[in-house]
Amino acid sequence: MKYLTLLFIIFFSACSIKNYEHTDTKIVIIKSPKIKFSDIGYVRHTSDAIELELFIAGHVFQKIHINHLICMNEGCMSKSSFNEDYLNNSYPTTLLQNIILGHKIYGGKNLLKTSDGFNQVIKNNDVNIKYRVNSQEIFFKDRKNHIIIKMKDIK
Repeated sequence: MKYLTLLFIIFFSACSIKNYEHTDTKIVIIKSPKIKFSDIGYVRHTSDAIELELFIAGHVFQKIHINHLICMNEGCMSKSSFNEDYLNNSYPTTLLQNIILGHKIYGGKNLLKTSDGFNQVIKNNDVNIKYRVNSQEIFFKDRKNHIIIKMKDIK
């Protein structure tokens, strides 16, 4: 019984409450085959965890926790399972967290620095991505898979 309790604690600690170091309020737009959202969101993160809390009309619609797993209201799953279910299975496992934080994707492939950020265009058999990060917004669009993620600062 003692080992069962320990296993239970370790398993569910993936979605445990964190003390986040940074919090930003954003206008968030997510359009994918399974997620459609456009409203206010909070991005909270530490060096090893991210939380995206999405609101509709002032009420929490969805919380997405990212660390070694991705946890949503429906439960936790691996990053590759999340990509397969909600985005596209050809995406790197770190894609969502890199977009939320405004980091380069695909290891910096085709990175073009701009005066206040960068752009990336990635085309292959599986994706047709335009990704732009600047001081005001993060914009990700995959034309081939019909996915848009846009996060804009609220001033």
